[in-house]
Amino acid sequence: QVQLVQSGGGLVQPGGSLKLSCAASGFAFNTYAMTWVRQGPGKGLEWVASLNRGGSRPNYADAVKGRYTISRDNAKDTLYLQMSSLSVDDTGMYFCARGGGDEYDYWGQGTQVIVSS
Repeated sequence: QVQLVQSGGGLVQPGGSLKLSCAASGFAFNTYAMTWVRQGPGKGLEWVASLNRGGSRPNYADAVKGRYTISRDNAKDTLYLQMSSLSVDDTGMYFCARGGGDEYDYWGQGTQVIVSS
């Protein structure tokens, strides 16, 4: 069955960095675009970044552009999100999802990112 298992996240001080991982299984990872979505405290879901199947065309939300890097290793069936210059506004639950655009059919379990001094 399709599984997306996330790791990484945690508590970091403002200005710090974190890297999230999303290990995929149960499907041909290299045939799907992948996406990161987040949900801040008391907020709705917010699209963060997407990456095409080959990993050559990333797209970012304006809020994270220049600070976050989405990448993938198709040999390892893993999606990544490198986050830097983190601020308290980046606090939230982060999810990886299979798909691009605005259609996602499978989601990771979520990983908490807390930016606090």
